[in-house]
Amino acid sequence: MSSNSPTAAPSDTGAVPHAPGLRRYLRASRWFVGYTIGVILWGAFVRASLSGDGCGDHWPLCNGEVVPVDPSIETMIELTHRVTSGFAWIFALVFVVWSRRVFPKAHRARLGATLGLVFMSTEALVGAGLVIFKMVADNPETGRGYWSATHLLNTFVLLWALTAHVWWASGRTTLWPRGRSGAAIKLVLVLLLLLSVTGAIAALGNTLFPVDTIAEGIAQDLDPSSHLFLRLRVFHPILAVGAGAVTMVFATFVASRHRLRLGHAVAGLVVLQLGLGLLNLTLHAPTWLQLVHLLLADVLWIGVVWLGGQVAEAEAEPPPVSAL
Repeated sequence: MSSNSPTAAPSDTGAVPHAPGLRRYLRASRWFVGYTIGVILWGAFVRASLSGDGCGDHWPLCNGEVVPVDPSIETMIELTHRVTSGFAWIFALVFVVWSRRVFPKAHRARLGATLGLVFMSTEALVGAGLVIFKMVADNPETGRGYWSATHLLNTFVLLWALTAHVWWASGRTTLWPRGRSGAAIKLVLVLLLLLSVTGAIAALGNTLFPVDTIAEGIAQDLDPSSHLFLRLRVFHPILAVGAGAVTMVFATFVASRHRLRLGHAVAGLVVLQLGLGLLNLTLHAPTWLQLVHLLLADVLWIGVVWLGGQVAEAEAEPPPVSAL
């Protein structure tokens, strides 16, 4: 293949997928990540607008109907989320089939597509459980915290799978660094997952028990008689500072060591995210800011996963041979 030919990624088996088909596949896989983030944000809007019971406790039907007659605004919000989520699952299935046409057997892109479908399915099942067991709208049951945390954890694992899918489809095979770098990136990812759990609890507290002043919010957090969601909410900003510091140190170090611009971008995202978190507290968590905060959390997560792959590639390259 000449240097002017379209770039085609070699597979694990040494075969090269058809270049035009590969380009279309890559564009579609990247678009799918963006579409999934949009679905995730709309799901957060469903929670923040207390529209989770817009279809009652029926699933997959909406209030026992395929197409609701004279639906309320809450029903339209929830139904829109179900429809877009359904399309996301269909797209994930399409990639499983498509990957087997574009990539040879044993290529990791096939694994990425399969993982995407698996976690898209578990995402749908958890969402269905939230509806069926009425862990939505203004329900303050403690069990809802477990459901919400599980939902957000699955969301981040799903985004990892979709990011890995794009990484492997682009011809790369190494996603995890080895040695200390591998341990460091795994620590960062675990901290971000723990942060997502506390974020889910904090978001529930903000939605179910809104306040008008910072002092009122702090009083809620410190009152031993307050709801569990409020008493746990304080851990989110504390963990955010710690996890943010660890992520910044890692990203800055690998950016300097391996000359990776993405590392500086990740560090900048951490600073921006911490600033948005502070603004969220100051403005008492308005819905639009919660969505922006979640959007940056998703982008940061994807950036860290991708950065781990870049570090793995950089450390796998043989050192330059010095001239004698």
